[in-house]
Order: sequence, then C-alpha cells, then structure tokens
Amino acid sequence: MNKLKILLGTGFYSGYLPKAPGTFGSLASLIFIYPILQAQNFYFIILFALICSLISLWVSSYFEQAFGEDPGMLVMDEWAGQSLVFLSISMTGVLKTDLIVLLAGFLLFRFFDILKPLGINQIQKYKGGIGILADDILAGLYALISLKTLIFMWPKIFGIV
Repeated sequence: MNKLKILLGTGFYSGYLPKAPGTFGSLASLIFIYPILQAQNFYFIILFALICSLISLWVSSYFEQAFGEDPGMLVMDEWAGQSLVFLSISMTGVLKTDLIVLLAGFLLFRFFDILKPLGINQIQKYKGGIGILADDILAGLYALISLKTLIFMWPKIFGIV
C-alpha cells in the first residue's frame, strides 16, 4: 500500500526530480490535464481536481510520517491546484495557442504557489493534509482568475477572436 501511496503522491515519481519538485510535479500534471481539456467537458476537469485532492489528503499523513512536514516530493497537491487553473478554460484545438494557454496557466500557478501572496501563506499553516492541499487549491483559484483576466484583456495572444 505504501508503494501505491508513493506512486500517486509523487505524481508518478515526478516529485522525485531534483531541484524544484513542485515545479516538475505541476508540469507533469499538464500531461493529464491537456487531454482532459481537449475533451471540452467541464465536469472532467472538476473530477480530475477532486480525485487529485482526495489522493493528496489520503497520502499526506503517510508522507509526513515518512519524510517530515510537507515534504517536497509530495506533489499530488500541486496536481490538484494546477488543474483548478483550467477550470473554465476552453482549448482552441490549435496546438500553438493551446500551449500558450497551458504555459500561462502553469506560470501563474507556480507564481502564486511559490510566492504565496494574498493569504496563501496563512492557509498553509494548517497542519496535516488540509494545510498541504489548501494552499495549492487557493493558488490554483488565484491563477484561474488571473488567467481568465489575461485572456479577456488580450484574447489575440491566446488565439481567441
């Protein structure tokens, strides 16, 4: 069971990549998020975020016991937060513009997740799985708002219009 928790908690081992495991974990999640977005079904991305959140909560106590408080290799919380960035974002079907949207969403999520502004740092202080997950959920929601704003302000950059 612990091997399954490690497999899932590390985002299929993407959290083991050296230097910035959260960044690599977030990037790896896009491999799953992009096909979900191409399906153009709002409920699939919600389901993915929910599954990632539940997995994060399930494995977090094991990771904290085995590796210490909020261990870097635990990236399933990043997967949950990263997926929320694209909650109401539509793909164009054109690879170039879709990649621009994915890159913008990724960078915005990493910005909020690393710097932790606007209360994200405060919410991270909760102990256990909730604290591990909640800051990424909030970072994902802030990144979603920012991405939607950027798409609205500069639609041509994002291949809309």
